[in-house]
Amino acid sequence: MPTLQLFIYIIGFLFLMYMAWSLWTEKPSNIEEIEPMSAKKQILFALSVSLLNLHAIMDTVGVIGTSASVYDGYDKVVFSLATISVSWIWFVFLAILGRITGKIDKSGKYIVILNKVSSVIVIIVGLIILKNIVGILS
Repeated sequence: MPTLQLFIYIIGFLFLMYMAWSLWTEKPSNIEEIEPMSAKKQILFALSVSLLNLHAIMDTVGVIGTSASVYDGYDKVVFSLATISVSWIWFVFLAILGRITGKIDKSGKYIVILNKVSSVIVIIVGLIILKNIVGILS
């Protein structure tokens, strides 16, 4: 029985269920009460969250690194550049979308809906992991 894989799946499942519950029950604070961060603080926060994000590091090494290992020479450079480009494009898109959403949703009503939808998606992913756990145990 692949014990390490089972352990990782169980930890992942529990984490996702906790995140889903947190998203579902989260109540947004009043936008007017929140003091905006300076640009420097926002940049430092974003860097710390991304550079210290274990999931992102695991994705980079485990998924992207493994995928890149099948390429050689020029193809590896193209793959790397494409991966970096897609990552930055997605990051910029999310930043713009967050800014637009913040301007539209001053009351926090839409963020509650977004949190509920996100929670359902996280639960679905958790159920897929649960299916894998059951598959390993049977």
